[in-house]
Amino acid sequence: MDEQGLNDAAIFLMSLGEEEASEVFKHFSPKEVQKLGEAIARMRNVTRDKVDQVILRFSDDASAQSLLVADTSSYVRAVLKRALGEDKAGLLIDRILQGGDVSGIESLKWMDPISVAELLRNEHPQIVAAILVHLDYEQSAAVLMQFTDRQRSEILLRVATLEGIQPTALKDLNEVLFRVLAGGDKIRKSSLGGVKAAAEIINLLGTNTETVVLDSIRSYDPELAQKIVDKMFVFDDIGKKLDPVAIQTVLKEVASETLIVALKGGSPEMREKILANMSRRAGEALREDLESRGPLRLSEVEAQQKEILKTVRRLADEGQITLGGNGEDAFV
Repeated sequence: MDEQGLNDAAIFLMSLGEEEASEVFKHFSPKEVQKLGEAIARMRNVTRDKVDQVILRFSDDASAQSLLVADTSSYVRAVLKRALGEDKAGLLIDRILQGGDVSGIESLKWMDPISVAELLRNEHPQIVAAILVHLDYEQSAAVLMQFTDRQRSEILLRVATLEGIQPTALKDLNEVLFRVLAGGDKIRKSSLGGVKAAAEIINLLGTNTETVVLDSIRSYDPELAQKIVDKMFVFDDIGKKLDPVAIQTVLKEVASETLIVALKGGSPEMREKILANMSRRAGEALREDLESRGPLRLSEVEAQQKEILKTVRRLADEGQITLGGNGEDAFV
């Protein structure tokens, strides 16, 4: 959802009133609740015309939709694939249509990373890996930061070599979590885990931790470590693996301040590639900002780089860009 869509959704929810809005919020994911909550908190001086405009748009969209679907299973598959992409939708469709009960794991998504880590700290790394692949990559990375280097490496090694989740793995954890994770016997083996999942989580750990984890995995299985590296998409890859159109699409979604801070930690080649895909005026302004900006904390730079990488992944999931192209034919 873009910024305009987010603001319109916030306005619409505010127009419903507290009771009705709270019922709608129950159907959102934790991230969606947070984003909408922040958007509502930022709202100031919304005009009556704007409210009417949003409600009219919602009414038009709703009236254009048929509320009766003959084949509900096909409808769910089509909608989720279009919304989430083939890979993510496939996992969710299995759970919805095959009766998988992962309500316990869903409850972990509402917990802070420290609490989740405390809950899992004494569990076998295989069990921890089986749980983390059910969470968002960002949350999994935050949880892993609460573990030691050795534990992180061992867990991510098991994530990378995971070939599906067997019901018995979740059953073991059920006993320890006092029914926090329920219904393990109903969950069919799925395609969760693997090299791609490990790469996505490692991407979000931060440079120093990322290096330690990859070195540890490399010492165990060099070929596996290389496969993970090949799947990883780091900040400088924006200039190396995205074509000019994709770079320009990303830049439209990124705030100027975020870009400036992120590029302070980028390679010279990365900076030039970004500047080459901006208008001359915008490029000159960005170059001046970069030159005038003083030293920044590495943590601040990495945080903004992660924000841009999240935007890149979202655009890729939405099908607006393709990861893995090359930037050799950038506009100049």
